[in-house]
Amino acid sequence: MAYDKFNVLTSTAVPLPIENVDTDQIIPARFLKATERIGFGDNLFRDWRYNQDDSPKEDFVLNNPRYSGKILVGGKNFGSGSSREHAAWAVYDYGFRCVVSSFFADIFKNNCLNIGVLPVQVSPAFLADIYAAIEEDASTELVVDLPAQTITISSTGASESFDINTYKKGNMTNGFDDIDYLLNIKDSIRDFAANTPL
Repeated sequence: MAYDKFNVLTSTAVPLPIENVDTDQIIPARFLKATERIGFGDNLFRDWRYNQDDSPKEDFVLNNPRYSGKILVGGKNFGSGSSREHAAWAVYDYGFRCVVSSFFADIFKNNCLNIGVLPVQVSPAFLADIYAAIEEDASTELVVDLPAQTITISSTGASESFDINTYKKGNMTNGFDDIDYLLNIKDSIRDFAANTPL
């Protein structure tokens, strides 16, 4: 399933300065019955966003009209816990296209890359700078430049580089998942097969 191409994302950000956010907090297990990648955004951080009577919890950041945007700024060790890919689906379906943290759980990071959410790992010091900038002005924008592999705080000009696997970078800039990538090179695969002795 193809997804949005990712090049340069300039957006305000939603701060979630909580460490060790696990996949069960991102999308509780009771919402994992669906097999299609739709509708999960409604239940992103469900137990943190809503009371038992489904009324919004006013003190949770996603319910605060001050914050919005396509970038989620999480704390250290974001996406830990079980390997459920539904957590990445929920992040994408809610509208986030990038998650920033000082450390990601590997499986969550790879699940994000597979479905079009860019995980940007920064240093703890730079993460603190991002939080400070957003706290000072919620309209602060972050500029995430995938081709250049940099993230910049627009209000201060502070910038930092981030790493990404070359193959995944190419897929994200083209809006490909793994199957799209293979379909895109199917002629080369056929040529190779036809010209390779058994």
